[in-house]
Amino acid sequence: MSTSTPTRPLGTTGPRVSALGLGCMGMSALYGEADRAESIATIHAALDAGITLLDTGDFYGMGHNELLINEALRTAPAALRETALTSVKFGALRDPDGGWSGYDGRPAAVKNFAAYSLQRLGTDHIDIYRIARVDPGVPVEETVGAIAELIEAGHVRHVGMSEVGADTLRRAASVAPVSDLQIEYSLISRGIEDEILPTARELGIGVTAYGVLSRGLISGHFTSDRQLAANDFRGMSPRFQGENLRHNLDLVEQLRKIAEQKGVSVAQIAIAWVLARGEDIVPLVGARRRDRLDEALGALDVTLDAADLDAIERAVPAGAAAGARYPEAQMAHLDSEH
Repeated sequence: MSTSTPTRPLGTTGPRVSALGLGCMGMSALYGEADRAESIATIHAALDAGITLLDTGDFYGMGHNELLINEALRTAPAALRETALTSVKFGALRDPDGGWSGYDGRPAAVKNFAAYSLQRLGTDHIDIYRIARVDPGVPVEETVGAIAELIEAGHVRHVGMSEVGADTLRRAASVAPVSDLQIEYSLISRGIEDEILPTARELGIGVTAYGVLSRGLISGHFTSDRQLAANDFRGMSPRFQGENLRHNLDLVEQLRKIAEQKGVSVAQIAIAWVLARGEDIVPLVGARRRDRLDEALGALDVTLDAADLDAIERAVPAGAAAGARYPEAQMAHLDSEH
């Protein structure tokens, strides 16, 4: 593993991982077409740079993403392959047209999903396993209990959670140790600070923060005239619509002034801000290309002092973003928002 990449613990019971993780979703789904060869090269470059945490979901491209990670790991040098840790979300139900039809957290379904993921990933265990969204028809204790049984059988190493509120997190942790909560957290998505993050810290649960660049919105690369592909999730995202987009890109320009004063990019300062929120937080970067990965890795070298943090807070105050982080129908599935 690269000595240049620092590590952080995933909670008090989880593994120690690289301070940045690689979110692989965009290599298969929801952001338009991706380049398979470049995606694999990016995973290899991430491993070579010391990134150990690869985050995926069995429903990303209906198994495509897990197969992509399998290929990337099979073709990586053995020493790097052995450093990789897989974080897998399950439970989302899809249809052949790519639609979404709810979540299944029944114990039998949990074990079924795991069996298919292990086969697609080509591994004998999943490092962290979590339901993507809580199934409202199944007590979370039953879903977590099934993951705990998979751990006992040696197929999974750690329980993770995703997008749950403080009460659900407590209920999950009462059944089995939870390594980390995966949840959106960025300069413009700070809802977890009120109750969820303090609860996670009280329980010794780490946070893997996704959306740290808000799906590219605060990366410094997104422009108001950008044409999105028909299969790009952002085309339906409230934050990327009309006046909301113009407002949010104005915030980015305020952030750009601070980044330029420090000689870093907008993306780097946005990632560095999440890194600065605590050693128990591991940002996931959704780089699909090696140049974007290199930029994200540069955030590890950015030090934000009190004056920098104050300037960032003034430029992008909590709650400053226009628009919800998901369309209304998807917000309804977020236990973390209830």
